[in-house]
Amino acid sequence: MRVGDSLPELVIDITPRLIVGAAIASRDYQNVHHDKAGAQALGSPDIFMNILTTNGLVGRYATDWAGPGARLGKVAIRLGAPNYPGDTMTFRGEIAAVEPSSRRVVLDVKGKNSMGYHVTGNVELILPEEVAA
Repeated sequence: MRVGDSLPELVIDITPRLIVGAAIASRDYQNVHHDKAGAQALGSPDIFMNILTTNGLVGRYATDWAGPGARLGKVAIRLGAPNYPGDTMTFRGEIAAVEPSSRRVVLDVKGKNSMGYHVTGNVELILPEEVAA
């Protein structure tokens, strides 16, 4: 594991079920995340993913790569293009920093849809001993 190593891609289908279900699960009841007519009344072409769902998917991408024993540390993301139903988001990432003594790894992560980058940022992980070795 070295700085600059690429992570495998992860493709997420952006479905109405994902957007609505995750918004409700995160207790985000804003109509732009579950009511198409309400979202359109506010100028959006459709419902769109909330930041809590995006943050969770970023965490999933990092921990899918690192394995079940990894612990998420700091997650710092910036949102860009909205995720609308019917699109896909492709995650890509690379290792930005490795600290073997503390088992700390920092990943640069990007999630892109058909309109551009939906999310960019970095994730700090503490790897289990057996992975960090």
